[in-house]
Amino acid sequence: MHMADALVSPAVGGAMWATSAALIGYCSAQGHKHLDERKVPLMGVLGAFVFTAQIINFTIPATGSSGHLGGGLLLAILLGPSAAFLTIASVLMVQALFFADGGLLALGCNIFNLGFFPAFFAYPLIYRKLIGRNPGQSSMVMATIVAAVVSLQLGSLGVVLQTVASGVSALPFKEFLLLMQSIHLAIGVVEGVATALVIAFIYRARPETLENVSRVKPTAKRPLRSLLATLLAAAALTGGVLSWFASDAPDGLEWSIARITESAGFPHAQDPEHKALETIQSKTALHSGVTMPEGKRGHPEETASPVEERIGKSLSGLIGGAITLAVCFLVGILCRKRAEPKGFGASH
Repeated sequence: MHMADALVSPAVGGAMWATSAALIGYCSAQGHKHLDERKVPLMGVLGAFVFTAQIINFTIPATGSSGHLGGGLLLAILLGPSAAFLTIASVLMVQALFFADGGLLALGCNIFNLGFFPAFFAYPLIYRKLIGRNPGQSSMVMATIVAAVVSLQLGSLGVVLQTVASGVSALPFKEFLLLMQSIHLAIGVVEGVATALVIAFIYRARPETLENVSRVKPTAKRPLRSLLATLLAAAALTGGVLSWFASDAPDGLEWSIARITESAGFPHAQDPEHKALETIQSKTALHSGVTMPEGKRGHPEETASPVEERIGKSLSGLIGGAITLAVCFLVGILCRKRAEPKGFGASH
């Protein structure tokens, strides 16, 4: 559901950049109040895990489309809304800047659609309401699936509204909306099940982690080393190996546009703003596309072998995961809770 620049006008893109920047500022301020140092490494590892998980496109049967884990709801459940929004924003920034996945002009839209709706709507208003005060594993699973579906529906609605408001592409509102909502309903169910499996595992292994987030308490004093190691291993496995098996089918947004326009890919924008940002992105990106093989870079007429494709996907997943881990960890350090004053001024 990553939007490309070709779908967004400078006015809409700029407005969504400003909106997302304001939310990042708000979440940073909240981090100074509530983000304890023990949660910072969890932000880094979860950021890496979500980055690699988004590489794995899964096929939606009988549609010719595919989807991937958004990750915003998973982050909100494990980190809380503000830390989750900062983490997903970091993931999307790494994808756009270093892997040309999602446009720079559309980055504000993507951060809002994939970050705001799961963290500040689906998590507090759906997930938290459904699990109640004394959550059990079954209620968590049900709440996760419902919240994931709602989050994806709202995110896909945001994509449609931002695209139509931009007026850059002549996509009919009703048909575009119907296709986006229907395909992301299926994607949301799969994401909900996948997220629920992760949450169920952590609930069995470290239930206090979930309880402390829901009660806005500091992370438990019990060391998180085993949980961090497990999530880091899962991120490495996902990016290094499972990325080989990602579906090549177009994602829900690409599929919806192709059904309307009867052509693959996004429409190409020609105005100076889009071209300038495309040039910047081509210079910052390590290579084009998160899972593009490195073996034949610069020689598009040559076809990469299956081994070269797998090596390229593994390198993309591992390098991208490592960069994301470092960025999210740095963001967590910068936004962590300020230490309480000591000595004479402590009582004032």
